[in-house]
Formats: sequence, structure tokens, C-alpha cells
Amino acid sequence: MNTVTWFTVMIVFLLIGLVTRRNPFTPVVYLVKELLRSYKLVLLIAAMSGVLALNKYELQIEKRLHLTSDFTGFVYGLEGHFVQGIQHLFYAPWLTPIIVFFYVFMLQSVLAASLGVYLMDKNRLMVYATCYAVILNYAIAIPFYLYFPVNEVWSYAPAGVRFVMLDVFPRFEQEYRALSGLNNCFPSLHTAISLTTALLALRSGNRRWMMVTAISASVIIFGIFYLGIHWLTDMIGGTLLAILSSSLSVQLAKLTLRENEVTLRVGNEATPMR
Repeated sequence: MNTVTWFTVMIVFLLIGLVTRRNPFTPVVYLVKELLRSYKLVLLIAAMSGVLALNKYELQIEKRLHLTSDFTGFVYGLEGHFVQGIQHLFYAPWLTPIIVFFYVFMLQSVLAASLGVYLMDKNRLMVYATCYAVILNYAIAIPFYLYFPVNEVWSYAPAGVRFVMLDVFPRFEQEYRALSGLNNCFPSLHTAISLTTALLALRSGNRRWMMVTAISASVIIFGIFYLGIHWLTDMIGGTLLAILSSSLSVQLAKLTLRENEVTLRVGNEATPMR
């Protein structure tokens, strides 16, 4: 996972630099200044870290609760071989590495880069909204993972789906599985997080960032089917979660900030063109 982490950090700074066309490390300075001047952001980041930690330990919580429910058969009964049809229609050896790259790296990279882009735009409202959106997505999804467990499509034999991820990332189960349980499918957080960042980018007015997040979300959502991971039901749930989270997060950010706090006041640089 160290390799994934370092590549993710590199992609984050690359995205910030390409979109803002300025020094990609500047947001780090802006963030430190903002944390020093605003207890609100400190509390918000602490809450975000807490919900991410809760997600990390969700599998252990599930074991301690001795939960044995399995709704995979129910979901399969609703949609049948939809995912199998997607795989058969679109599978191509050259396409697989691209899809794997977006699934493994781009989700968290685009999310983290969002904060950097909004800091560079001096858009405090969207910085806060992004943090709130992460909290909402995970806080709403975790109870479903505990009490409405659905296994990944490839692991359910009647679905007839292959785990294409292993073609490019053969050690995925050993190196990545600990971060996401096999039955943490509904709602799809890959759908929810990627679509949330795209919806927030749309509200931000930054055209370059809109394009980047839209492309990333489209490839990731297609990828959850192509790789044989998520059901259509998971994607629909993730989409609804994204719409809810992005809308509520902006409203919560507005309630948190006073009218004169919406714009960051750091440095003397003009806001870059969007």
C-alpha cells in the first residue's frame, strides 16, 4: 500500500498544478494558515478524520456484532446479469489498465486535489463543503455496510462475472482488501465520492476542475461494472447518496460560515482564471 499512497500523493499535486497552473504546493501553506486562524476547520477536519477511522474499523465492528445477513441473492434477483453483459460488451485488454488506474488511484486523488484547487481559488465555501460531503457520504454508507451487506458481483457465482482487476493488480486481495470488505457494496462509495466531487465542482464554477472531476467520475462509475465489483443497485444507491451529500454539504458549509468568511483571505495573489 505504500506504493499506492506515494502514487496518490504525486497525482494529487499533479492535478492541482495542471488545473490551477500554479505552484501545486501553495495550497499546503494556505491550509496551514487557515487551520491556524479557524477553529471551525480544525473541528471539521477532526470530524472527517473520525468518520474515516470509523470506516477503517467497520469490518472489525461487523465481526464483533456477529452480523450474518446477506442480501446478495436479493440484489441479484432484481437485476440478473446486467454486470455480466457490461463485461462481455466492453472488455478489452488495453482498456483494463486504464480502468484499474482510475479505480485504485483517482478516487482519493481527485477528492484530495479538490481541497487544493478550492484553496487556490480561495473558495472557503467549497473547502468546507468538501469536508462535510466526505463526512456525510461515509456516515450514511457505514450503517448500510453493517446491516445491509451485499457481496461484490464477481464473488457471487450465479452472476457469471469475472474479477477483471486481477488482470492488472494480481495482489489486490492481499494489499487492498483490508480497506474494503467483500460485502461493503451498497451503496457504492466509489460512485458516491466520485460523483460528489463532480457535483461540488459544478457548483464551484471552476471549469477546468469540472471537466477533470466529470471525466474521473464517468470512468470510475463505468469501471465498477467493468471490473465486476458493483451491482447496478449499488451504483443507483451511490448516485442518490452523492446527490444528497453534495446538496447538504453546501448548505452546512453556508450555515458554518458567516457571509464575510466565504472567501479565503490569504496572500496577495489574484484568484486564477477558471
